[in-house]
Amino acid sequence: MRNIKLILEYDGTNYLGWQKQRIGKTIQGTLEEAIRSLTNEEIDSIGSSRTDAGVHAKGFIANFKTNSKIPADKFREAINHKLPDDIVILKSEEVEEDFHSRYNAKGKTYSYSILNRDVKSAIDRNYVYHIKKELDLNSMEEACKYFIGTYDFSAFKTSGSSVKSSIRTISELYIQKNDDIIKIFVTGDGFLYNMVRIIVGTLIMVGNNKIKPEEIKNIIESKNRDNAGICVPPNGLVLEKVYY
Repeated sequence: MRNIKLILEYDGTNYLGWQKQRIGKTIQGTLEEAIRSLTNEEIDSIGSSRTDAGVHAKGFIANFKTNSKIPADKFREAINHKLPDDIVILKSEEVEEDFHSRYNAKGKTYSYSILNRDVKSAIDRNYVYHIKKELDLNSMEEACKYFIGTYDFSAFKTSGSSVKSSIRTISELYIQKNDDIIKIFVTGDGFLYNMVRIIVGTLIMVGNNKIKPEEIKNIIESKNRDNAGICVPPNGLVLEKVYY
């Protein structure tokens, strides 16, 4: 069988995340339905990440096996014709038979967008987290450096998460500001459940001057979820890129 790799962009507002569920609309389920109607095959797709409900993606990777004779690069337009407007295939190509979108991934970059002004946005409400109080950006930038490295990030995962190890490596964490939008970028070899959203919530604590930047080190060492910040809403989160 042929192994087809896809790069997807999607608006996750109307979906319960990537992974198929018994009830509710998901990115994976919608994609597989589109491919199935095209190839007349029962398709099981593999995704690079289990993005949550409301989370968006610009560079999500998926792959699926098929006996279809459709040229690999033609799958893009063929599948797009079957998909709703909030999911788009950016590229399709044939890859090695053993390529696995999730297990072969070496790292990911996420971004999180905060609208930092008095009033919320009507147009961008599904893509930013609104914070009214002005954040101390200098302190947040100072705090970023304490996350860089390989640590046990137990304090930054949702309680009840079942993983063999909570050790992860963050290679890059930085902030960009453009007018009222504060955008936080984080790159790592992998992320625990809700880890990025809790890191952002903790940086917001710093930005609100509730904790000092250097206290991040103590929070990480505590391995205690209660010491970190809130898990911010999903709508500001975007999977930017997956690395192989």
